[in-house]
Amino acid sequence: MPQPIHVSETDFETLVLRAPMPVVVDFWAPWCGPCRMIAPALEKLAEEFDGRLLVAKVNTDEHQSLAERYDVHGIPTLIFFRQGEPVNRQMGALPEAMLREVFETFLTPTA
Repeated sequence: MPQPIHVSETDFETLVLRAPMPVVVDFWAPWCGPCRMIAPALEKLAEEFDGRLLVAKVNTDEHQSLAERYDVHGIPTLIFFRQGEPVNRQMGALPEAMLREVFETFLTPTA
């Protein structure tokens, strides 16, 4: 059962920037209530979208340099990476159905 992977400064490039598929990175912190609220939805979506995208998590308390590098000022923030480049972001907690729509839109090729 696929779960979101936890990434750090050490493995971010390998696991996110060089990933063979699109990646959604959840910037979160353990003390953040909205972050904890969306965690079960992200776990479910990681399983649902397995093979189509990877869901990763960055604890901003432990890895502040990554949050700074990607200009994360509030959490939760989801940043969507395609071929190593951030292409979209979603700030704040969303219900599972809305997160699913955001994921689907991210995976839909643009003309």
